[in-house]
Amino acid sequence: MQPPPPGPLGDCLRDWEELQQDFQSIQETHRLYRLKLEELTKLQNSCTGSITRQKKRLQELALLLKKCKSSLPSGAEEAAQELENQIKERQGLFFDMEAYLPKKNGLYLSLVLGNVNVTLLSKQAKFAYKDEYEKFKLYLTIILILISFTCRFLLNSRVTDATFNFLLVWYYCTLTIRESILINNGSRIKGWWVFHHYVSTFLSGVMLTWPDGLMYQKFRNQFLSFSMYQSFVQFLQYYYQSGCLYRLRALGERHTMDLTVEGFQSWMWRGLTFLLPFLFFGQFWQLFNALTLFSLARDPECKEWQVLMCGLPFLLLFLGNFFTTLRVVHQKFHSQRHGNKKE
Repeated sequence: MQPPPPGPLGDCLRDWEELQQDFQSIQETHRLYRLKLEELTKLQNSCTGSITRQKKRLQELALLLKKCKSSLPSGAEEAAQELENQIKERQGLFFDMEAYLPKKNGLYLSLVLGNVNVTLLSKQAKFAYKDEYEKFKLYLTIILILISFTCRFLLNSRVTDATFNFLLVWYYCTLTIRESILINNGSRIKGWWVFHHYVSTFLSGVMLTWPDGLMYQKFRNQFLSFSMYQSFVQFLQYYYQSGCLYRLRALGERHTMDLTVEGFQSWMWRGLTFLLPFLFFGQFWQLFNALTLFSLARDPECKEWQVLMCGLPFLLLFLGNFFTTLRVVHQKFHSQRHGNKKE
């Protein structure tokens, strides 16, 4: 091989030779990557199939155990109960395993994203996405407080109101998508929490289409004031729940992919009693909004269909939030009493 000529051309040729060597290394690394990726895909399919077969057999075993449990002799009841507990524990282990395996998207994600795999394969990626979700809620809550305050006290324009309602629609739609992705990645989000955001999306969409008029102006200030208060309560919930969830994770009592809303069920009684008045006041404000809208719908001058269509979601939100909070309080109070009895 001839030595490179002197000058700038020689420098370029030497750089090219170094790049060639690096490129060959990159090609080999990429070849190994593709082989490992094919192996990973095969392992994922094998693991998914094995878990599916195991879960099916566990269901059959649980059904058989349930049928024969009533006819068991007294000495075998303890063994049957132990087997039932082991089956439940195995099902929980499968839930954790499936969090790291690709799965088909649900109906909502399929409609929004198509058949795209949204399963994150590493703990770091899952935690990063969860933390981004939590920060997204916090930042948008602050923005919503500022915009609702501006619309309520500084600007009285249907354009700014529409901008605020459009932001609400986008916010709740984004939450439903992100929560569906988190569920696919093993996060134990409560069903009502997700449904609550679907209802809020519908409500915000109807508010967006409500034309300016007498009925709208009668309800406008009440709705904006409620939006400010609701964002304020969400701000309080985020900090109190995240602090509680952090302690529970440190103690190993909570799944690491749980969200701040789930930590509320394990919130210390002192923090819960601080938060409860704000929660109940906001829920009864939802009921007041629903009653106000139903009253406006009976007004002879009311011509807009949006009045009734906003009242129904407010009533549904009140019922769902109120009874969910009561159930949480009952569980917490029961667990506290149970703990005191043990002591």
